Formats: sequence, C-alpha cells, structure tokens
Amino acid sequence: MDADQEKDLQKFLKNVDEITNLIQEMNSDDPVVQQNAVLETEKRLLLMEEDQEEDECRTTLNKTVISPPQTAVKSAEEVNSVFGFFFLISEITLLSEAFLASVEKDAKERAKRRRENKVLADALKEKGNEAFAEGNYETAILHYSEGLEKLKDVKVLYTNRAQAYMKLKNYEKALVDCEWALKCDEKCTKAYFHMGKANLALKNYSVSRECYKKILEINPKLQTQVKDYLNQVDLQEKADLQEKEAHELLDSGKNTAVNTKNLLETLSKPDQIPLFYAGGIEILTEMIKECTEQTLFRMHDGFSIIGDNEVIRRCFSTAGKDAIEETVCVSVLKLWQAVCCGNEENQRVLVMHPGRARLLATLLSSKVLAIRQQSLALLLQLAQTESGRSLIISHLDLTRLLEALVSFLDFSDKEANTAMGLFTDLALEERFQVWFQANLPGVLPALTGILARCEENVDLFREVIYTLLGLMMNLCLQAPFVSEVWAVEVSRRCLSLLNSQDGGILTRAAGVLSRTLSSSLKIVEEALQAGVVKKMMKFLKTGGETASRYAVKILAICTNSYHEAREEVIRLDKKLSIMMKLLSSEDEVLVGNAALCLGNCMEVPNVASSLLKTDLLQVLLRLAGSDTQKTAVQVNAGIALGKLCTAEPRFAAQLRKLHGLEILNSTMKYIGDS
Repeated sequence: MDADQEKDLQKFLKNVDEITNLIQEMNSDDPVVQQNAVLETEKRLLLMEEDQEEDECRTTLNKTVISPPQTAVKSAEEVNSVFGFFFLISEITLLSEAFLASVEKDAKERAKRRRENKVLADALKEKGNEAFAEGNYETAILHYSEGLEKLKDVKVLYTNRAQAYMKLKNYEKALVDCEWALKCDEKCTKAYFHMGKANLALKNYSVSRECYKKILEINPKLQTQVKDYLNQVDLQEKADLQEKEAHELLDSGKNTAVNTKNLLETLSKPDQIPLFYAGGIEILTEMIKECTEQTLFRMHDGFSIIGDNEVIRRCFSTAGKDAIEETVCVSVLKLWQAVCCGNEENQRVLVMHPGRARLLATLLSSKVLAIRQQSLALLLQLAQTESGRSLIISHLDLTRLLEALVSFLDFSDKEANTAMGLFTDLALEERFQVWFQANLPGVLPALTGILARCEENVDLFREVIYTLLGLMMNLCLQAPFVSEVWAVEVSRRCLSLLNSQDGGILTRAAGVLSRTLSSSLKIVEEALQAGVVKKMMKFLKTGGETASRYAVKILAICTNSYHEAREEVIRLDKKLSIMMKLLSSEDEVLVGNAALCLGNCMEVPNVASSLLKTDLLQVLLRLAGSDTQKTAVQVNAGIALGKLCTAEPRFAAQLRKLHGLEILNSTMKYIGDS
C-alpha cells in the first residue's frame, strides 16, 4: 500500500470512530448531548460534500496519468491491500447510510416531541390567560413559565408573562421577557409595546419613546396608537418635571407651597360642617395660580381629599340641594377648574377616577343652574386639548353626556351654544366617531334630538348642524341603518334643512338624504310632497360636483319608485338636456345614477320619441360597453338602452345597425351579478 492509500485508510478509520460516537451521542438521554451531536453532524455533512467535490476533481485528473509498462506485475500483498481498501470503503458507505438514517430518525422524533410540547404549551398558555383575566397574576406567571419549560421559543408566552409581571410592578422582569420575545420574533410589536410601558413606569422616557417608534417602523398602520403612546410618555415626563419643581419650591419654604399643603391637611379633617369645607375650598382655589400649586395639589392627594370626603359627597348626591349644598358643589367644581387649567396630568387624574367621571356626567344635567354651568365650564376646559378630549371620550358616559347636552337647548341661547360647542369639539374626534359607530341604538335618539332642536335656530347653531350632518354622512357610509324609524326621522330633518339659505348645510343635508331616502317608500312620498325633485333639479343647474352627485342620487331613488317623480323631472327638463349632460362627467357614481334616472324617465309616454334627434343612444351604448371601475355604470346604461328601445322602436333599429345588441348581451352578465 503506497503512502496516499495509507493516509486515506487512517483518515477513514478516524471518521468511523467519530461517526460511531456521534450516533451514540444522538441516542443519549441527555438533551444537551443530543443537541451538540446534531450540530456536529450537520457540520460534518457539509464537510463531506466539500470532500466529495475535491475527490471528483482529483479523479478526473488521475485519468490522464500515463500507464506503466506492461511488464510490471502487482504483488499479492498489493492486491490484498487494494481489496482491503475497497472493503473499508464499502464499510464507510454502510456506516454513512446508517448515520444519515439515524439523523433522519432523530429529526422525526424531535419534531414529534415538539408537536406534543406545543399542545402542552398552548394549554398552559390558556390556563395562564384565564388566571390573568381573574386578576391572579402570580398564578398566570406560573402557568406561562411552565409553558416555556415545554417550548422555549413561543413569543406569546413571553409577552403574556411580561404583561403579568407589569401588573405586579415587576418591570425589570417584564423587560427581560420582552427581550426573549424579540429573539423569537424581531418584529413582535406586542413586545415593544410592553417594553415601552415598562420603561415608562421606570421613568426611562427616551427608551420608552424608542420602543414605541419601533412599533411604527414595523407596522405604519398603528400610527394612531403609537401617537397615543408617545403622548403618554410626554405627559408623564412633563408631570415628573413639575413634581420635581414643586418639591424644590416646598423645600424652599415658599408661602404658597406651604400654605397649599397645610390647607389640604386642614380640609382632610372629617365630619365638619359643609360650610367649613366650602370656605376652605374657596381659599384653596384662590391660592392656585400657577402650575406649581396645581402640582402640589396633586402630589398631596388633593383630588381624593376633596372627592372622597363623605360630607362633600353627600352634598353632590342630594337630589334637591339647599343653598349650602349648592355652594359646596359649585366651590368644588371651581377648584377642579383651577387645578386642571392647562395641567394635563391633573386632568388625567380627575377624569380617570371612575367615581368622578360618573359625577361629571351627572352634574351636567343638574337642575341647579350654577352647578350645571360650572360642570359645563369644566368639561369645555378639558375639551380644549386633544388629550382632554380623549379623556372625556374614553372615561365619561357619552350617551348620558349627549342627553345632558341636548337638555341645554331648553335654556338660554348662550348656554345652548356653549353646550353645542362642546358637542362639536368631541364629534370631530376619530375616537368619538368610533364610539358613535359602536353605540348607535343608544345615541341616535339624542343626536336626532340635537338636529331637530338646532333647526329652530339655524343661524345660531350652524357649526353644530354642519358637524352633525357630517357625522351622519360618515355613519351612512360605514354601516347599515339601525332602523327604518331612525332613517325616516333623519330624512325628515334633512328635508326641512333643504329650505336653508346656507350652501354648506344644503349640500350636507342632501348628502345625508341621498343615503337615507331609500330606506322607506313612506319618506320618498313625503320628499315628493316637500318638492324635493324641484330642489334637486336646481342643485343640478347651479350646484357643484358634490351637490350634483347627491342630487342625482336622490332623483334616481325618487324616479325609481314613483311615476310622479319621472313626470316632474320631464316637466322641469323637457329635453332631458341636464340629465344627458351628466353622462359625460368623469364621476362614475354621478354617471351611473344619471343613467338610472334617464332609464326611469323613458317610461313616461312620448319621452323616448322626443329624443330621436339626440345622440343619447350612442352615449348610452358607449357607457354600456365601457370598461369602468363601477359596474353600475354599465348596468344602468344597459337598462336605460333597453327601456329606450322598448319605448321607441326606431331606437332599436339604430341599435342593430350599430351592432349594439352584442354590447347589450355582454352587459347582461353585470345585470345577473348585481
């Protein structure tokens, strides 16, 4: 055996030993030993592939070697060595196959164990979720931890456990779990959310901001939520700075700071007469002039001292208040205005307390004028900022709030206008619109009531009407009507508003009407009696594109239901020139409804014949065969063509000459699908 063969043999024997050891280690009961063996196996397989490529290259080169003279004869020892070498080669092949089979078997077993562990981990996660929902956070952590013992790479177990840790104010452990969740999935937004919240609690404001911004990088659609999170960081950092300044002022011995603290201590005395508290609160209100005093009030638990006082609470809860009880209530409301003016953290503390949130909504509908006025003033103050509006929408009973605002319409114009201003501020918020959508049955009567009352003085409540109509338009776009009764009532209100001289109100009233009118034949009849066709034709003559879109939709609904409406359209537009002009618009919604209205009008005797000299057939044929995004254009144009040709046979002859029947047949597929 030459030197190369000896070297290959020694290498082979070494590989046999190593492979045998690896197979034994892969069958070990120790998971760490198993894992290391698998990693080494994968590494060796890669090396084997590289060696195989080198051998192929070497074999190719060896084929070019010149053979020795035929007189050279191999010895028996050489022959035996060669046979022995090939025998060893066959052995390594068998061992390699056994090795690969063992790897495959181990992979299958590991996959099976993972599936089993996944089932157990999911079950433990559900147990943890149940415990969390019940407020048993320690138990929840235990279940999540048991789940992670089954599987180490389940991110939801880490994020859920992090949330439980935060409930226990163990923010450091929550952060560790979030880091592990991100190792499982680097784009886990839930982990970044919990990290942001935990860092906020630890007053790591810059780190908290970075966590929330990372959420936006991963999912830009969460912009609204991220904006709220970042706002929370800003507010808490600002509040923290205010408290540091307040501490410094208190330590310096400044009179206002010391007096604020001392006065709160005096007011904390229980079971005093109501006038004692009213007088002390009025003095305290006069003292609070700056942010520092506002912060000291919060730091020394002023909200609880005042709000939780039994005597003060009785004054608020008494149905028929006497003069003293009224004085106490008014003084508290003025104090809250003083401590919350421009102080967003104080606003948050005030409104997020469930008892005080309920109280504010109740006081707004008080029979005592002064209490009602001061409650409204406080809420208006809160509504001046985005965060304040968010607090009102998130924590107050909005249905009750709206009902209270409606009640202000029974009082002076000033009070009514102020209350409606608050409604307008809230209604423009996206959060309010989401809430409105989710609570339709309870809020629609209140909103309809506002609209009805505002009609009595359109000039005074123009902005309110405008906002309310916009809110109702959005509602009509996003959801089906809650009831026909409500749709009829809103339609009546809008019909009345069509008499307004305000162009903006007219357009929005028509917009709402175009979406509610089709809900009831009864209201269509009322609309016809109220002269809606004439008003809408005027819109088409003088209005802009938006107004025209609403007007032609209303006309399409009316002419689709009543012959009287068709006749009135013809009377007001004898040659249908206004309606035909709409067919050339780039607005497909407008074109589709115009085609529908024209088709309806073809049912009036002699109308089709009067249009023989027009290009109506060609225009409708082009629309029926067009490739528009909205199939309603093709459908309504095809229907109008059919009615046109039915009413006047000469149009049918023209249609055949233009090969229009083929186009109509292709349109039928849209009619069948619609």
